[in-house]
Amino acid sequence: MKKSTITIDVALDEKNVPEQITWSATASTADSARPAKALMLSFWDGADKSALRMDLWTKEMMVDEMADFYYQTLMTMADSFERSTHQQELVNDIKTFAKNFYSKFQDIQLKENKA
Repeated sequence: MKKSTITIDVALDEKNVPEQITWSATASTADSARPAKALMLSFWDGADKSALRMDLWTKEMMVDEMADFYYQTLMTMADSFERSTHQQELVNDIKTFAKNFYSKFQDIQLKENKA
């Protein structure tokens, strides 16, 4: 069996707020750890039938970047759901929600910038 190890390093400030996130994987072609401003990590616990999650972001993560991150994450979650279930109607619902979410975010940003 082939094995890959994924390493995530998080540097914290004195209040335990992430200042820097880097990750690397043994199966990656990257020569060194790659920086990230945010991460969302989920595991499914089959015994407890529950999702275990970790959401972290650095101080440098901007609000517009967070909206992009959520939009792209929702879209890729829809793609994964499609590959695993073939439930096209539900996939379309997720993607429609993601597009509406992002559109509303942009509208809010425009209103805030005009104020």
